[in-house]
Amino acid sequence: MSEPTDIDDTPTITCSRCDREWDLAYELDELRAGNSAVEQFALDHERHTGHYPDGVTPWIAACRCCPAGERFLRERPARRWARTHARHTDHGVALQHGDETAVVDPDA
Repeated sequence: MSEPTDIDDTPTITCSRCDREWDLAYELDELRAGNSAVEQFALDHERHTGHYPDGVTPWIAACRCCPAGERFLRERPARRWARTHARHTDHGVALQHGDETAVVDPDA
């Protein structure tokens, strides 16, 4: 019978701009972020450095009429924010992800 092998499956994140790599043990163990550990780290990294780690592209919702806007790491909350803002303000909202941009109209 063989002995059990310790498996380290802690996710890691790299940032070529910072020339660093981090494991997400803190987000998993201390913050208990679970499935959102990568997202939590990416958001914190952007808040502290002004940029996202490698492989993370935010969804950017920007109002076309006023300075309101938000950044999201998932499509669903970005679209929800855009629809809600458009509905409440009667403003169109540009929703950008990478090189693609769509407009959420107030009438939609």
